[in-house]
Amino acid sequence: MTSNRPYLIRAIHEWICDNGLTTHLAVNAVFPGVEVPQDFVQDGQIVLNIAPRAVTHFVADNDEIAFSARFGGVPMSIRVPINAVVAVFARENGQGMAFDPVDPPEPPSTPPEPAKKKDEAKANKVNHLKVVK
Repeated sequence: MTSNRPYLIRAIHEWICDNGLTTHLAVNAVFPGVEVPQDFVQDGQIVLNIAPRAVTHFVADNDEIAFSARFGGVPMSIRVPINAVVAVFARENGQGMAFDPVDPPEPPSTPPEPAKKKDEAKANKVNHLKVVK
């Protein structure tokens, strides 16, 4: 089965909004793929206001949350992989849900390029042929 994390985040966000409160996301800002303003990151985390009045172009799918918001008056595009979300909660009363941390995915290992090895072998090989006139 797929992860329930994106479904829970969307449901809690809707519940908080329906109750007239302000939804905040706590995000692991050093998780791969996170695009947030680094000036606002503290201890590797950032708290983002995702209330409808604070963001535009809000999309929360099963892989990431993306939106535009202003930070210090400067508009920015924000991207948060679902597994980087640490918690979703209401600013006014703290009600919401925290999530277990997820280890970042392993970066793909890059095997040596066969063409490079062949080129290096050719460069190191001594030519045994002689020009005959």
